[in-house]
Amino acid sequence: MIHRDPLLVRLVRIGGLTLWLLITIFPLYWIFVSSLKAPADIAAYPVEYIPSRPTLENYVSLFAASDFGQNMLSSLVVATVAGLAATAIATLSAYVLSRFQFRARGLVVMAFLVTQMIPAFIALGPLYQLMVALDLVDNRGGLMLVYVAVCIPFSTIMLKGFFDNVPDDLDEAAMIDGCSRLTALARIILPVMLPGLAATFIFNFVNSWNELFLSVTLIHSSDKRTIPTALNGFITSFNIEWGPLSAAAVLTVIPTMILFGIASKWIVAGLTAGATKG
Repeated sequence: MIHRDPLLVRLVRIGGLTLWLLITIFPLYWIFVSSLKAPADIAAYPVEYIPSRPTLENYVSLFAASDFGQNMLSSLVVATVAGLAATAIATLSAYVLSRFQFRARGLVVMAFLVTQMIPAFIALGPLYQLMVALDLVDNRGGLMLVYVAVCIPFSTIMLKGFFDNVPDDLDEAAMIDGCSRLTALARIILPVMLPGLAATFIFNFVNSWNELFLSVTLIHSSDKRTIPTALNGFITSFNIEWGPLSAAAVLTVIPTMILFGIASKWIVAGLTAGATKG
């Protein structure tokens, strides 16, 4: 017999979820609405929750008066390359930690976890000096390299959980059939782990796409800036350009929404698969 909650409990739950949804969506709606208002109407009173004179002026001025198009392309290249590279490297390191027993294994896992507790600004001085010595300041390749290094530890921990849920018997059966360990990994294990790989790549992509602190420090040229740095440029000591900032924020959210929409099933399956071992 299926047990159902009382009607009042269900109504309270639905009401709470509806309220939470509205609170979550309203900032996105307000940014979108603001992007469709003329600069003089954004701060006008009374406040218009639905623009009476919608315009694309902010979007036109965004691309005409700044390098935002180049900034979007720069962010897309940096986030995609860093996400793919970090996922590939983390896949190999996670496979080793999952499948092999060695003396320092626990220490390595602990080291990966400890790195997530250290604020990035603590290592900024030595990191900047290193990038200067390597002539990688104001270089997208240098920024990608840093993002890869930042993403690898947590990605490795994520993927280790996914590997732990794949039976060792698959590796052994493949090797009995004549596959090397790397061939077994590529042909047998990775196809099974596609949801986990997708979840890890999206985690790395979004982290790189949204990161501001390292980008501001390492990239100086306006045409090489990533989107968070470009958005930060609309905020000055004396003024905030709300119109272009709102338009830029809307365009910034769209790629990640599309990515999550396309891979939503893989993300849910991947996070669920890595949640428990057994």
